[in-house]
Amino acid sequence: MRSVLHAVKHFLVSEDGPTAVEYAVMLALIVVVCIAAITSLGQSARDKFQKVSDTIANAQ
Repeated sequence: MRSVLHAVKHFLVSEDGPTAVEYAVMLALIVVVCIAAITSLGQSARDKFQKVSDTIANAQ
C-alpha cells in the first residue's frame, strides 16, 4: 500500500502527471469540436438531400 501511495505521489510531483492531464484535456476538447462539426455537417447534408428530394417529388 505504501509503495502505491509513493508511486502516485511521484507521478503527481513529476512533470509526467500534469503533461498527461493537459493532453487528455486537449484530446477531450478536440473530440467535442469534431462531434459538433460532424453533427452540423450531417444536419446540413440532410437538409440539402431533403430539398433535392422535395424538388424531385414536386417535379413529377
